[in-house]
Amino acid sequence: MAINLSVNLNKVCLLRNSRGAQNPAPLVAAEAVIAAGVAGLTLHWRADERHTRAQDVRDLLELARARGVELNLEGDTRAELIDLALEIRPDQVTLVPVTPGEITSDHGWDLPRESAQIAPLIARLKDAGIRTSIFLDAGTESLEAAQATGTDRIEIYTEPYARAWGTPAQAAELARLQDCARGAAALGLGVNAGHDLDLRNLPLLGQEVPELAEVSIGHALLADALYLGLSETVRRYLAACRGEVVAAPRTQ
Repeated sequence: MAINLSVNLNKVCLLRNSRGAQNPAPLVAAEAVIAAGVAGLTLHWRADERHTRAQDVRDLLELARARGVELNLEGDTRAELIDLALEIRPDQVTLVPVTPGEITSDHGWDLPRESAQIAPLIARLKDAGIRTSIFLDAGTESLEAAQATGTDRIEIYTEPYARAWGTPAQAAELARLQDCARGAAALGLGVNAGHDLDLRNLPLLGQEVPELAEVSIGHALLADALYLGLSETVRRYLAACRGEVVAAPRTQ
């Protein structure tokens, strides 16, 4: 069974914001990836709105509902994000820890130390009928603590696996992912994954991690689209989600 692909459109929003106008339009990009066959859209709404804005979340949720795909809203525990989620009720909210000044997300929640911070929010979101997921480093040590928060799913932070790709550490990082996914599934947790996944390292996950329900991919997919075009890029990523080895564009 293929992994569902959710395309993160933050970088489209970032490029739009760089000129202070409306081109490129996240809605147009969303239409293109939906037409190409993706299962969902992802937006990570940060407090500084350097890419996604609150209105983007509203607009893309409306489109997603009209087109029959899911919207995954990512963000931290700030009240504005939780309030927006409870108002509009996206299909999934993924809680991601944020370090001030970070360029991108670089770690999962420290559980059980931070459990009390996220468990009440998960309860509120679930009471509203929203599926929940929490960003977690690969490993089995935090899985029971993750389950205790009440979350429906975890999203495994895959940057260490991506960084190890093509090195002697690759097998060990893949094994950590596999152990984490199996352990989560055994506890009744759904398993998502994301961060630095691309056409080179994704097919192996499609082949070797059957527990994966969904991957969220933004930066690499949109970078590849500069060379391949958006529809062709999505086609290749969907094939990679099925475990097929596909051609990746030259990046340097």
